[in-house]
Amino acid sequence: MLWTASQVLRKFSTSSHYYQNKLKLAIIGQSLFGQEVYSNLRKQGHKVVGVFTVPDKDGKADPLAVAAEKDGTPVFKFPRWRVKGKPIPEVVDAYKSVGAELNVMPFCSQFIPMNVIDNPKHGSIIYHPSILPLHRGASAINWTLIQGDKKAGFSVFWADDGLDTGPILLQRECAVEPNDTVDTLYNRFLFPEGIKAMVESVQLIADGKAPRIPQTEEGASYEGIQKKSNAKVNLAQPAEAIHNWIRGHDKVPGAWTVINGQSVTLYGSSMLGGSAAAGQPLEIEGASQPGIVTKNGLVLYGTDGKALVVKNLQFEDGKMIPASKYFSSGESSSVELTDDEKKMAEEIRNTWKGILSNVSAIENTTDFFKSGAASMDVVRLVEEVKQKCAGVQLQNEDVYMATTFQDFIQMFVRRLRGEDQEEELLIDYATKDVNNMTVKMPYQCFINGGFEDAENSKTYDTINPTDGSVICKVSYASVGDVDRAVAAAKEAYENGPWGRMNPRDRGSLLYKLADLMEEHQEELATIESIDSGAVYTLALKTHVGMSIQTFRYFAGWCDKIQGKTIPINQARPNRNLTFTKKEPLGVCAIVIPWNYPLMMLAWKSAACLAAGNTLVLKPAQVTPLTALKFAELSVKAGIPKGVINILPGSGGMVGQRLSDHPDIRKLGFTGSTPIGKQIMKSCAVSNLKKVSLELGGKSPLIIFSDCDMDKAVRMGMSSVYFNKGENCIAAGRLFVEESIHDEYISRVVEEIKKMKIGDPLDRSTDHGPQNHKAHLDKLLEYCEIGLKEGATLVYGGKQVDRPGFFMEPTVFTDVEDHMFIAKEESFGPVMVVSKFKNGDVDGVLQRANDTEYGLASGVFTRDINKAMYVSERLEAGTVFVNTYNKTDVASPFGGFKQSGFGKDLGEWRPYYSILLLKAVTS
Repeated sequence: MLWTASQVLRKFSTSSHYYQNKLKLAIIGQSLFGQEVYSNLRKQGHKVVGVFTVPDKDGKADPLAVAAEKDGTPVFKFPRWRVKGKPIPEVVDAYKSVGAELNVMPFCSQFIPMNVIDNPKHGSIIYHPSILPLHRGASAINWTLIQGDKKAGFSVFWADDGLDTGPILLQRECAVEPNDTVDTLYNRFLFPEGIKAMVESVQLIADGKAPRIPQTEEGASYEGIQKKSNAKVNLAQPAEAIHNWIRGHDKVPGAWTVINGQSVTLYGSSMLGGSAAAGQPLEIEGASQPGIVTKNGLVLYGTDGKALVVKNLQFEDGKMIPASKYFSSGESSSVELTDDEKKMAEEIRNTWKGILSNVSAIENTTDFFKSGAASMDVVRLVEEVKQKCAGVQLQNEDVYMATTFQDFIQMFVRRLRGEDQEEELLIDYATKDVNNMTVKMPYQCFINGGFEDAENSKTYDTINPTDGSVICKVSYASVGDVDRAVAAAKEAYENGPWGRMNPRDRGSLLYKLADLMEEHQEELATIESIDSGAVYTLALKTHVGMSIQTFRYFAGWCDKIQGKTIPINQARPNRNLTFTKKEPLGVCAIVIPWNYPLMMLAWKSAACLAAGNTLVLKPAQVTPLTALKFAELSVKAGIPKGVINILPGSGGMVGQRLSDHPDIRKLGFTGSTPIGKQIMKSCAVSNLKKVSLELGGKSPLIIFSDCDMDKAVRMGMSSVYFNKGENCIAAGRLFVEESIHDEYISRVVEEIKKMKIGDPLDRSTDHGPQNHKAHLDKLLEYCEIGLKEGATLVYGGKQVDRPGFFMEPTVFTDVEDHMFIAKEESFGPVMVVSKFKNGDVDGVLQRANDTEYGLASGVFTRDINKAMYVSERLEAGTVFVNTYNKTDVASPFGGFKQSGFGKDLGEWRPYYSILLLKAVTS
């Protein structure tokens, strides 16, 4: 019955547009944008009575014409509508013959006469890519970027006899990202949202609800058309102005300068946040100082001393190269093609011929762009070649880098053979002599199999909590870096070898990765210790040791993920069955915390990879180094490019973009409950991506009078002080039975006094520094609140008098249920103790469950019946009985209530969290 109801509802909702008011439309324009507007208007039930577009170019019809002709819609291809400013009568008569009620002009490069504009009942509406009255004219997107506007957008307006001056019907706006280009701004917002807005505008007109808001002349501007001839960049100005000029012309018409007497076009500009990498100087005409060709590109300096970096250069002959290769001598030697490769080359030649239909024959010297190809043809070429040759890694930029057929085939064959992957991984290490070894730490973003600076070249300091010193500078990823990483992960999933690989082979690579982690376990533990403050012995055993176990466990799962066959009997005769398949989701995002940097990476990513997904992972901003070392080891293990991508940086920027990104299908997060709620909301609003959340906790530990006192003291202390209390399942509140309370507290304090607080690399240290300064300050404030509310501070509560972020192990007693420290998690070495009356099992259970969290819990008693009674009634994902902190890779881990949902580890993980369940009935 529920299924039937939902089906009826769906039928109603999807067919409801047929009951709305509909119009007869003339579409006047061109391009893929025009095609999408046309198609979406027809889907909404409007009748397109005529399409008026540009004539075929080089034998190829405009995309709008192609779509309309396929649908049988009348198509008119007029070279012009006017001659010497006067309408052509036969053209106007042909237009009037279709009887349109509204002209829709999504993108139109022709001048349309006013007797056409005003002819329909409802007049004409036009799409313009700026927030009018700002940037009137044909190069609005360019000028939005050239002038450094913080907001971009578009307007749908009523056409009049002025130039983009008609009344506004609808406007939308978006923020301009620091390194947006014309292409990124158009593809991210102006194109998809513009299509929706045009369709919405037409329906508003049909319903009689469309506004006509006069444009104000205040703030109005008009800029001329940007052409190659006037796109030369003035290098005698501040760096940001140079950057804006270059990105405002990227890709069309292309900002250019003069280098060694030759015009060179500049693409892929971004502001340089830190100092430039070492490189070779390059004299550039008109520059305030020489540029520098570095491994990241060409660095240009403004008159203000600030710098920008340019990724690609294009020469007068159309050849494009990475700017970093400017001084590279000669061309790479050509490769000899095998017979199979020659057959593929001929298939690609046919593809070129299909696109360049105006060219009689595709010769080796045929240039793709000089033969008339445009940007849409680049997309078509790349996608057709990838479709014919599954697995080859191609991007649009590759076509610009290899413009002749011969160069394209050479590039293609090298990609097909994987020769690009044979280059040794280049890593700029931060090195440190520590713990009787030299640790080598990558510090850049890891994207598509390589380490690189953040797009904006920004960095930040990662701090050693033992003494507050800077370990090294780390790349600070931007939104653009997230988009590139997701694109790499998507490409690796859809076209790379990872998803098609035999599961057992995939498992072999994960086993190899675990082996490499084991080989480097002392280096990994050392990095973990100096970056997070973890005691080295604990880092070696738990942080790193359990990470290795996790990868080995899930490597074994790769070839054991199975579906089922289900007999069904709803149909007669009974000759049908259903079988289920479990398939990877695709691109997954992972956001991990700072308390167990490597172990949380392993818990989240090992199962994700075992199932065949690709991933983009954001380590905590304060502890990025073991994640980046892991990335290096993944390359050595043979994990293909793009499968693993790691982006250090801000949660507010990188984490938010991952939550919002439409190409991510699952996000796993470990962290605070408020941030978890925000992530869940963003994931729902963006594309309903799956979410698993491991959030805050206030885990109760109940200690009964019949416990093993020695064990209860030892394990009770471990439940609080393990990993300096920075432990998601830490016992946030101890309930001790009244008859043993005083003895228990006395013995705990006695043991605390024996603990050695100090350098985490010292093998005898029991208690290291808190992870970072802000967290230490929060813990000290937490203790102050406890004292103010009337709890008794038995021990600690202060910062240790030594360099670094050390806090004394702390004990509070006489904690009442209403107090802040009884309800809120400290996430630090603070034992919060409350008494309960002798024998009051149900009473203490009620108090223990009186929390919005439900991650873990524990009970100490020798009475097995009591232990089972209590464990069944504790509302938590994990219950420890006469032990604590005993997690294992084979046991599922996760919480209840506001501690989140979804499970890490164990059989539950690969079968539920990172797979799609598909039913196939035949």
